[in-house]
Amino acid sequence: MFPEQVETDSLDLIQMSLANVDVFGLYDLFGKESKGTEDVFEYIPQEPFTTIKDAQEWLAVAESEWEDRESARYLVFRSDGTLVGLTVLSLEWNRKKGDLAVILAKPYWGNGYAQECAMVLTELAFDRLDLEVVTLGYDEGNDRSKAAIESFIDRVDGQYDGVTRNATRRGNRVVDAHNYSVTKEQYRQE
Repeated sequence: MFPEQVETDSLDLIQMSLANVDVFGLYDLFGKESKGTEDVFEYIPQEPFTTIKDAQEWLAVAESEWEDRESARYLVFRSDGTLVGLTVLSLEWNRKKGDLAVILAKPYWGNGYAQECAMVLTELAFDRLDLEVVTLGYDEGNDRSKAAIESFIDRVDGQYDGVTRNATRRGNRVVDAHNYSVTKEQYRQE
């Protein structure tokens, strides 16, 4: 159902699985001791990997969700083979909806990779999976994601749907989430 590999102008998205990535490389990218990881996970509702076993278990969950058609999770590689991050399209089949997320290691921020991932997964959602809406968002204070998402939403004629108050817990605080969407019709108008 999901393509195992998708190419963009500068990226290769490959199914997230134990067979497709060196677990040590994934851990090096998103382990709690990795440079810049604290910044990467500041606004993500997940913690950096604390052990190699965490990374391996995370890959196993990705494989299971892929097989159950709950999500299409991809490793994001530059065309030179460098692992730069991951992306996911989580599916709500009964609502004909997909929710997009992109996580890039800090050294790869600002290269347009997040927008490339969002474009290719939106195309997958509408053209291959016949979904009706794709959603994405960011937590209050995440100005980098806000800029990337708003640029993507402008490009695909999507919309800002509003704010969900007290949506995410971050340690001892609770933050608001800003929500965006694009429908198949809006996307086709682009």
